[in-house]
Amino acid sequence: MRFLRRVERAGARSAADGGPLAGEEGPRGLRSPARTRPPGPVVVLLATTLAAVAATGAGPAAGAGPERGAGCAGPERLPVPGAEHQRVVCLPDLTTAGLAGTPYTDMADQAGLTAAGTRNPSGVPGRQVDGYFPDDSTFNTTHGWNHDAQFVIRLPERWNGGLVVTGAPGTRKQYATDTAVSDHVLARGYAYAATDKGNSTVDFHQDGKRPGDAVAEWNRRTTELTRAAKKVVAQRYGRAPRRTYVTGLSNGGYLARWQLENRPELYDGGVDWEGSLWTADGPSLLTSLPTAVAHGIGAADDRAMYRAGFARGSEFLWEYHRTAYWGVTQKTYRAEFDPSYDPACPGASAGSTVEEILAPCASDARYDLERRPASVRRALGKVALTGRIGKPLLTLHGDLDTLLPLAADSAVYRRMTDRAGAGRLHRFYTVAGGTHTDGLYDSHPDRLRPILPCHRSAFDALTAWVERGTPPPADRTVARPAGGDVVNSCPLR
Repeated sequence: MRFLRRVERAGARSAADGGPLAGEEGPRGLRSPARTRPPGPVVVLLATTLAAVAATGAGPAAGAGPERGAGCAGPERLPVPGAEHQRVVCLPDLTTAGLAGTPYTDMADQAGLTAAGTRNPSGVPGRQVDGYFPDDSTFNTTHGWNHDAQFVIRLPERWNGGLVVTGAPGTRKQYATDTAVSDHVLARGYAYAATDKGNSTVDFHQDGKRPGDAVAEWNRRTTELTRAAKKVVAQRYGRAPRRTYVTGLSNGGYLARWQLENRPELYDGGVDWEGSLWTADGPSLLTSLPTAVAHGIGAADDRAMYRAGFARGSEFLWEYHRTAYWGVTQKTYRAEFDPSYDPACPGASAGSTVEEILAPCASDARYDLERRPASVRRALGKVALTGRIGKPLLTLHGDLDTLLPLAADSAVYRRMTDRAGAGRLHRFYTVAGGTHTDGLYDSHPDRLRPILPCHRSAFDALTAWVERGTPPPADRTVARPAGGDVVNSCPLR
């Protein structure tokens, strides 16, 4: 407990200084056997955040919140197929406006993903189902359950016949995209379901028996929740969803790509918001981030960064990403796919301070995927994308993304869909001034623009394409306007 208090104090100081919050202590050691070692109770918000967060505790309390009550139509019991544990509650408002400060969302886990001026709808009554599927890892401490494979399903009273499924971005958990995705689709009448992907925190790589298992579980958990949520929707409304869409940010965008490639029969389409790209031979985070780590310690120049895919004009974001993203992201994913590279790091990856958690391993500045054994490519192959999508997909990516550079990620994925013969099902929109997390807009409103309103426009374009046959705009760059409300408006046309 003394250690936890020390980390929490460090996180609070970092948040107050405008730096990233590290949360909970993680287990020591490079890899635990067969997913049995419980991590400590806090999380570093990896790969999609590490943005300024006020320390609000490890998660929502188990006892507070809106009262259960009448007002919800349909059956009171809504068993989730395959779930080990669940609870159902009728709530007067399923959006974050009504849930903030209750056990039915976690605002701290959403921090940094949206701009401060984002306007969201509210006043959507309905049922919420929280629970978890069988799992033997315990990274997710939400609700005091200390159990992974947690999910949330929301069922609005006024249903439009559709379902939207997503997975947590970065190493966050099931409530992470409540403001970014859930509020908007619930107000449109969609049922909503989200998963924690089966593992979280910077120690997620300790889940699984073999390299690559932890990320592979993300895909399995998304499929599992989609199938279960469809049946819950049918129980509640008396019929299965007419349309099912998958969407997500960062790792959630990767999940949307993978699902439409490998489980297209479950969905009618998807929106990919800066999804992470995994391929067996590269490009991927493991081919771009080593250059960024090297640059951060003075071992690579700007030209090397440009060759690795980092955009000219993004230099003003490099120092922040050096301290908040590059080191921790590289060493964590390298530990997942290539644990033998440097067993001494991240053996204590969680460290004892925020700075130690975020610091790079010196060895990662020299990491070269091409020189690593074939076993690493086999691990990456478990989760690799192919571009063979079977349903329509719209991709959004900011041209100033400084964690997942556009040139090394979505631009590559667009070419992959073309080579796979699926280009007719794909649209690719470059968002001028967009970066990986919209929260950075508040620090640079003169140079950046949030991607969230573009995501909302893309979702509307997708549904018009699927349901009315209206083709979305062709691939294009969505220019940053000189004026207007860029936080809440982003027409694609």
